[in-house]
Amino acid sequence: MPLNLSTAVADRFRLTPPQKDALRRLGIVTVKDLLHHFPVRYGDTVEARAIESLGKGDTAVVFGKVSGLKASKGWKSKVAMADGYIEDETGRIHCVWFNQPYLAKMTPEGAFVRVEGKVSERQKTGELYFSNPKIEVVNELPSGAPDSLFAADSAKGEHNLYPVYPESRGVSSAWLYHNIQKLFKAGILDELEDPLPGHILVRYHLPNIRTALIWIHAPMKAEDAEAARKRFAFEEIFLIQLARQKARAEYRADPAYTIEPSQKSVGEFIRRFPFPLTGAQKRSIDTILRDFANDRAMERLLEGDVGSGKTAVAAAAAFAAVTTRPSLIKPDGTRVPQKFGNLQVAYMCPTEILAVQHFESFIQYFSYLPIRIALITGSGCRVFPSKVNPKGWTDIARTQLLQWVANGEIAVVVGTHSLIQKSVVWKHLAFVIIDEQHRFGTAQRGRLVKKGEIVPHLLSMTATPIPRTLALTLYGDLDLTLLDEQPAGRKPVITEIVYPTRRAETYEKIRAELAAGRQMFVICPRIDEPDPEKEAAVIAKSVKEEAKRLKEEIFPEYEIAVIHGKLKPAEKDRVMNDFKNGHIHILCSTSVVEVGVNVPNATVIIIEGAERFGLAQLHQLRGRVMRSTYQSYCYCFSETTSEKSVDRLNALKTAKNGFELAELDLAQRGAGGLAGARQWGVSDVAMDALRNLRLVEAARAEATRLISEDITLAKHPALAAAAAEKDAGMHFE
Repeated sequence: MPLNLSTAVADRFRLTPPQKDALRRLGIVTVKDLLHHFPVRYGDTVEARAIESLGKGDTAVVFGKVSGLKASKGWKSKVAMADGYIEDETGRIHCVWFNQPYLAKMTPEGAFVRVEGKVSERQKTGELYFSNPKIEVVNELPSGAPDSLFAADSAKGEHNLYPVYPESRGVSSAWLYHNIQKLFKAGILDELEDPLPGHILVRYHLPNIRTALIWIHAPMKAEDAEAARKRFAFEEIFLIQLARQKARAEYRADPAYTIEPSQKSVGEFIRRFPFPLTGAQKRSIDTILRDFANDRAMERLLEGDVGSGKTAVAAAAAFAAVTTRPSLIKPDGTRVPQKFGNLQVAYMCPTEILAVQHFESFIQYFSYLPIRIALITGSGCRVFPSKVNPKGWTDIARTQLLQWVANGEIAVVVGTHSLIQKSVVWKHLAFVIIDEQHRFGTAQRGRLVKKGEIVPHLLSMTATPIPRTLALTLYGDLDLTLLDEQPAGRKPVITEIVYPTRRAETYEKIRAELAAGRQMFVICPRIDEPDPEKEAAVIAKSVKEEAKRLKEEIFPEYEIAVIHGKLKPAEKDRVMNDFKNGHIHILCSTSVVEVGVNVPNATVIIIEGAERFGLAQLHQLRGRVMRSTYQSYCYCFSETTSEKSVDRLNALKTAKNGFELAELDLAQRGAGGLAGARQWGVSDVAMDALRNLRLVEAARAEATRLISEDITLAKHPALAAAAAEKDAGMHFE
């Protein structure tokens, strides 16, 4: 069978069922997937230690042979574990892996292994042992390892880098390395065409595709590996930018409605708000109105913390649109303003409960105006005002609502995915607002904004704080506006880091809040209890068990409910509505609690296993109790007292806003620590490169220049194919 990038790994290598499962978990299906499964780091055999030289507290790497490895349970704790011995020529050391009994099945007796971890000492016996070290099987002991009976022919003292890959039960780092080398020997590199143009390789001193693959999988020196990672990071960000800039250019090639409301009328609308606007809100509205005045469509991302007032900005922009008359476009392209009709606004939300919330908010904003507002979701349709009750809404048949939207009688339509169905036809759709932009795919967004010959202005909004480099990469087709101020009078959340010894007193503080009629969120990292027999099981609190414990042991007098991602949407909405209406006092949830849901009476949030969440995600979770003028509290329950974790969590108490925390997360933990980082379809190599603003800006500039010269990339077919493939793999949901 001929070898090429699309060849299935299962067709090239003999695989056992566990290996097939492991490769599937790693996302490796084709030869290309295997070649792009990059090492997470590189080991150096000169760092290895002889076992006899180890001492208490050392963090060390040893190479040796496994013996006596078995699954067992702790004598007192009954915790499932694996334990055994590693020996080299100088001695042997005991190794224990708590909650990882599966390791005993993964590692055969007598196997050569690399072990890395911290050396501990038993108090009673003085025996040294590794506790939960990283272990990986190696086919042979590498050159340069300490004197060993098992590597008598090795050259002593030789400097030798070896790759360490992300692995899964059934496929080790060594297996990945050796099979990638087999592909190299089989000539796979001869099949590769470099998608990056030569002038870009030269300008940024990047290795070509063949050299980069060799250097990243088998570097002779650390500089080679770094150069290869830089090349693949640049390539991926560049491909994303190409797709984004192409989409931007295509979108702006079509005409848009010119929206020029009177400044006086907009000012009067804003003065009716029950709160003063922040400086950031005023600047955002001014920016949007300037974009509206152009005949090319606005594409803007409004990024702001929970409670920073994005909905008010959207309402002001919507007012500008619906109070502007549409223009008639003549065959020669000139516009003739009309004296009848209104432009229309679509407001798309990720969930029904959020759609209902925004529908009700817009009624409050627009109730004094002679315009009609509608709601369309999977559950039904509503329209405001009602003929029976001019100050309220009424249910309406879907067919009737669609008819009114089509003939332009409805000015503002708020809805869920129902807005993008083919049956929804608009007369003058001029402005599209998308709430929680990352929850919608680009294809879904496209089905809404490409509804007519005249493209609407687009305002995407998100409360997910992400670093500037990530925003420039993922949303390269959107201009960025930040809402970095909180409304006046909003009390800052009192945030406390709670360790196990202070749980009881914290529960008593919370009891006082609940007794005063307030409500509480409890966030847990898991839905169900972990199975310690499973590989990499996260030992953390679960929603279901924690709700049960709180009801039985801590707060038996209060109503407690659970919500998580496995519930059906209708059930989630029912639980959230019950919580919003005060029928539930304590809501135990994973981090899926809808970001924008407004529950002003919820003033307390507990975050279990807080050290497991990114700082920006913790801040976003905390934002769920920043919805009122009541004093609110965030208790971060942590099981670890490590200095690094303590410093991270303390930053939550001192940072000014979510943007600062997102940047801090990126600096401290890397992109993998960002909330939802893995869901976007961006590789770890590219995510880590997001610490480098210059690299991101360079990739963006090159992509913009290329697209401006050749929007179809006809002169660069390999690049066009790679960009299309990358764009297809991106997912923002």
